[in-house]
Amino acid sequence: MVGQITPEMKYVVDQLVPCFGVDGGKRLKPAAFMDMAQEIAYLAAEAMHFGYDELASAGTAWVLSRLHFRFVEVPLWRDRVRLYTWHKGPYGPFYLRDFRLCGENGAPLVEATSSWVILDVASRRMMRTNEITEMIPESTICHEDAIAEPAGKVAMPRGLEREEAGEHLVAYSDVDLLGHTNNARYVVWAMDCIPYGEISGRDVSEVAVNFNHETRPGDRVRLQRCREGDSFWVEGTVEDRPVFCAKISFRP
Repeated sequence: MVGQITPEMKYVVDQLVPCFGVDGGKRLKPAAFMDMAQEIAYLAAEAMHFGYDELASAGTAWVLSRLHFRFVEVPLWRDRVRLYTWHKGPYGPFYLRDFRLCGENGAPLVEATSSWVILDVASRRMMRTNEITEMIPESTICHEDAIAEPAGKVAMPRGLEREEAGEHLVAYSDVDLLGHTNNARYVVWAMDCIPYGEISGRDVSEVAVNFNHETRPGDRVRLQRCREGDSFWVEGTVEDRPVFCAKISFRP
């Protein structure tokens, strides 16, 4: 996947919606969009010289902390799409990066915003933004919003009954290049916690997820869910410590 930087400091790639990224209705899965977004985020940061290799040489790495995305219209298998990403600079302890997936006619299909931190790989300590600002030139920032509000906190709502939804043993297929669970896998687990008959044939409208603590091979993640209307929340914990929480909403 080869992309280019636009004059507005957006990074853009063209691609097809692949067969392995869609569901039984040929709709793009939420986790598949996350895979696409993660890859273009790495490519964009690399093209602007603050990517994986540059951070690795300093013993650090980008880690996704929060993500919020909306399906304006759900892309389908074999659709030709254009994916844009751009970073919006520091915001408190985070660096913000937005995404927009568009159809052939230029109309938006998916809009997303994400919050990232830089992690010291050896100590697993989150670095403060003022420690690494010089690594990310201000000239590379684009201030346009795909979603205006930064991705917010996601938590299980009080007053809703929690249901046990099983557990997941973190294994080979879950692990990414940093040796911990890939962010998209948490949404795979969350979607699998929702009864198939409840969501088969329905369009996802919105996904919000917080990644609170990393998980590694051998961890047993306890999964719980709750529901209100067309929205489901799924939380994963390891030894009672929350590791992620996702909210997934469907169109009526």
